[in-house]
Amino acid sequence: MRIALVGTRGVPARYGGFETCVEEVGRRLVERGHEVVVYCRGDAEVGDSYLGMRLVHLPALRKRSLETLSHSALSVLHLVSRRRPDAVVVFNAANSPFLPVLRARRVPVATHVDGLEWRRGKWGPTGRRYYRAAEALAVRWSDALIADAQGIADYYRDEFDAGTDLIAYGAPTIDPERLDRLGELDLTPRGYHLVVARFEPENHLDLVVEGYVRSDARLPLVVVGSAPYSDAYTERVTSLADDRVRLLGGIWDQELLDQLYAGSLTYLHGHSVGGTNPSLLRAIGAQAPVSAFDVVFNREVLGEAGHYFGTPEDVRALVTKAEADPQAERERGVASGERAARYDWDDVTAAYEQLCARLAASGPLRHRASGRRRAATSQADRVGAER
Repeated sequence: MRIALVGTRGVPARYGGFETCVEEVGRRLVERGHEVVVYCRGDAEVGDSYLGMRLVHLPALRKRSLETLSHSALSVLHLVSRRRPDAVVVFNAANSPFLPVLRARRVPVATHVDGLEWRRGKWGPTGRRYYRAAEALAVRWSDALIADAQGIADYYRDEFDAGTDLIAYGAPTIDPERLDRLGELDLTPRGYHLVVARFEPENHLDLVVEGYVRSDARLPLVVVGSAPYSDAYTERVTSLADDRVRLLGGIWDQELLDQLYAGSLTYLHGHSVGGTNPSLLRAIGAQAPVSAFDVVFNREVLGEAGHYFGTPEDVRALVTKAEADPQAERERGVASGERAARYDWDDVTAAYEQLCARLAASGPLRHRASGRRRAATSQADRVGAER
């Protein structure tokens, strides 16, 4: 099959879950004999091929509200002007206004709807309304919807009476004993707590830092991440930190980042709206003991292997408990690794391959869900609710 992947920053994966999915699934589809075209934003220094995938580099407006949409619009126009693919996967429900262009060319398309984007704190009222409308358009104009977590699948079922293909991300397998590079950051194995997240309100970095600072923790809190559009939130997080908090910014060296996960005494995961989160999967793949913000998506991944928090006081108590009993944390880390075995990239790729084959065989659907919401009191107001 000829499969196009649209709507992400592209590969190599340097940013988030979509890009990791495109890289891991795309290269495996190539290995299975398919032609894979990936639309990428900007940087043509990578060349026109990566791990067997053909890359198309197109520009984007560097403004938060327009970056994704401007690039996706150019990508769809480029796509329909070339040889028709057998199937297209569009990542991010925000791109749903462009689906009719694909439909007009009779290109079958699946939309990966991601998480509850309208809940993200970076969006104002207009942005939230747009994302709510885009969800409905994705339901109306997609030939299939992809959910990466059961909570997201439940949301689309309850909200729109729409079925989804449930395809989670994969978890990498990371050697928990390979920790030889921690010294580059003046860290020692099991000698720090870790957070890896973009500086955005729904990732609750401020809550984690505040709770940690309230504790009598002896080990530092290492914070990895940056904020491309959130200067005010970064200032808030920084203002809460004391001299035990080490703000490292973004780390793009994947080997070093993997060792940070594997060597942590605890990994504190504050994400709350994005479905199955790749950073969380990477943490359990490294057998890191995880304490996570208490939402359905995180409980789905961690189960009983996780500890959960919702307030700074919860974080204070969990950090204190971890330092009092490091052996118990190591046992939790082993349990995390057992959970990671459920998330295998080969299985994920097989699911995408089957979905694309189904789309290619059936073509665009004549009858789709309406896209109308089912109830005045929306499931959206409940799923993923804090606490």
